[in-house]
Amino acid sequence: MTTRLKAPPTKSTLLNLKRQVRFLEDGHNLLERKRELLTRLVYQRLREYRELRDDAHAALKTAYHWLSMAQLRMGSRSLHQAALGVEAGLDLNILPRRSLGVEYPSVSGQLLPLNPVGLFGTDPSFDETRKHFADAALRLAKMGEVSMSLERLMTEQRKAQKRVNALRYNIIPKYLNTIRFIENLLEEEERNTLFQMKLLREQHRI
Repeated sequence: MTTRLKAPPTKSTLLNLKRQVRFLEDGHNLLERKRELLTRLVYQRLREYRELRDDAHAALKTAYHWLSMAQLRMGSRSLHQAALGVEAGLDLNILPRRSLGVEYPSVSGQLLPLNPVGLFGTDPSFDETRKHFADAALRLAKMGEVSMSLERLMTEQRKAQKRVNALRYNIIPKYLNTIRFIENLLEEEERNTLFQMKLLREQHRI
């Protein structure tokens, strides 16, 4: 069933509706452009996420390999004691970032130089473990940034798609149907007026 707006069938209403439908069509075009850009960003971020996920998995695998080596060479007790005196091996900065109206955290970081633990009985594998876990943590932090931005971009893309569809299939068609309805009514009234004027002229001649 064709639907239309409730509006008085007058010329002023017709002019207002035509102005409004032009505005809605411009808004639809802008939203469609935003949706396309968001879709492009989503696919770009998805590729980045997959690459970072593979890198982080490989880094964690290497880090746990060195942890196993350190545990074998030092023992669990010595390893635990050495870990208590370890300083952070990673410096992270998290700042807000915005893209196409979508805000998400931007993560940057760098590995810090390894300071000596200063405990007797540590093995070189302990320093390797520290280094590789710091590297894995940095990769996981970057993966977290991309994962969060991907989720928020996808949410915004779905919202933009819903708005585009609402304008394209619901709101704009209602305006166009109303415009056609009012135009037809006004044309019919004009024909009736002309017909009545013609009748009056003919009666006047008689």
